[in-house]
Amino acid sequence: MADHLIDLKALLVERPDCDAGTVQQLRNALAQGGTQFRTLRDVTEMLKKKLETAPAAQGKTWHLKIGVASFFLGFTAQAAEHLRQADTALSNYYLGRALMSRNEPDDALKAFDKAEKAGYNASQVRLQRAGLYRLKGDSAEARKILGGLQELASHSAEYHYQLAMCGIGDGDRVGAVGMFERAVTLDPGHTSALFQLGHANDLAGNDDEAISCYERCLKHPPLHAGTLINLGVLYEDHERYDKAAECYGRVLAARPTDEEARLFFKDAQAALSMYYSPEEEKERTQFSQVLDIPVTDFELSVRARNCLKKMNIRTLGDLTRVSEQQLLSSKNFGETSLHEIKEMLTAKSLKLGQSIQDGSQADIRYRPSQPISEEQAALLGKSVAELNLSVRARKCMNRLGINTLNDLVQRSSEELLEAKNFGMTSLQEVKEKLTQYGLRLRDD
Repeated sequence: MADHLIDLKALLVERPDCDAGTVQQLRNALAQGGTQFRTLRDVTEMLKKKLETAPAAQGKTWHLKIGVASFFLGFTAQAAEHLRQADTALSNYYLGRALMSRNEPDDALKAFDKAEKAGYNASQVRLQRAGLYRLKGDSAEARKILGGLQELASHSAEYHYQLAMCGIGDGDRVGAVGMFERAVTLDPGHTSALFQLGHANDLAGNDDEAISCYERCLKHPPLHAGTLINLGVLYEDHERYDKAAECYGRVLAARPTDEEARLFFKDAQAALSMYYSPEEEKERTQFSQVLDIPVTDFELSVRARNCLKKMNIRTLGDLTRVSEQQLLSSKNFGETSLHEIKEMLTAKSLKLGQSIQDGSQADIRYRPSQPISEEQAALLGKSVAELNLSVRARKCMNRLGINTLNDLVQRSSEELLEAKNFGMTSLQEVKEKLTQYGLRLRDD
């Protein structure tokens, strides 16, 4: 028999005080899932009405309750506003965490200092302080603090999480994963450790495990926006567009001005009404592979081969984007060479000008007409992984078989946008990353 749902109204509205035990019960209630998250939003509105009519002496308690509830709902700006006015050990601890999530480390550090002076658990405050120094780039100070807290190793998930994050900063990602796993063993609801494990599996291509970790995060607010975005992208990859839209919608509920989430949300909603056939996708992929076959794979006459080289025609796909007239207008290209080319294309069920007739652009894929330097060659040979693209963009690169910067700059915006789950947000991201290397897409 399932446990009865914890009564959030009784916990936060009817109960007169609010302490660490209250917060733990709140976490337990949210972990029950179901309607508890929605109930907490309703309860928060009740708390605000109570505050409006409360005597001044009781105001701090209501501010504290609203601040804590807002923090777990993900409304960090609202949480900080109310927690500042509560001014207790508990409120300053969660104020520090809210400011930390808002990337305000200096103010967060002041809040944690006040929390410790007011009597909040010193070890817990110091763990957060270590995280702050790490975020500020002072890994040495963070490790120094953690070195004085080694007695927590036997029971503190947060200790192992902070130590793991220092490891990632030092480049030891493999060792960090082990510490994240230890953190989750000690506290199955440690959202930050679960997120990092999800991200590690996501990078490794272990989609099912990544989804599992991210979904476990959902049961233990507050959530990182990155958790919902990454999970949404994975849902899209598995064609669960309704779940993806739900994830992006939750980001927008907390951050209405998040344009990336808004575009992802629109893409997911649009995909719900789109027809997609795996068989047709397979046929398109096979057809694309045929178009990429180099003309040098065929036994052509020297004249035909030289003419194609002068016209910068390298693949069968290039030939489908030119007409007979364009070929015949080339010097030394006559009817004999034309017939030879046609026979070659017919063998692959293709014909000259096919892409033009199908409505595709008639230009030939761009390639430098002049020899490139060794430096340029080295740059174009770099892996697209060095662009540090988002999960969505990276998966699209893999799907399109784009492995190097040279592969990427030979693509047009239109070609990228035709890829499944690749929208304007991903396109803009790719363009910005290429610009940092002084490169651009073919049609830019």
